[in-house]
Amino acid sequence: MSEIVPLLREFLTKEQLAAELGRNPRTLDRWDALGTGPPLTLVGRKVLYRQTSVRKWLAAQERSSAA
Repeated sequence: MSEIVPLLREFLTKEQLAAELGRNPRTLDRWDALGTGPPLTLVGRKVLYRQTSVRKWLAAQERSSAA
């Protein structure tokens, strides 16, 4: 018998991602409005973030320190 895998298991809610980043959920709203935040998926009015996309976005934020 095959195991049922939850469809949304690789997604985070806005609140979950905000907690992971140590930010307020409204900050994610602002980043989205500015086009600077991680890619998101809308399911109706529900905002979800794919974990792999968030990891790629975080890696793209990396930069050398200004010396």
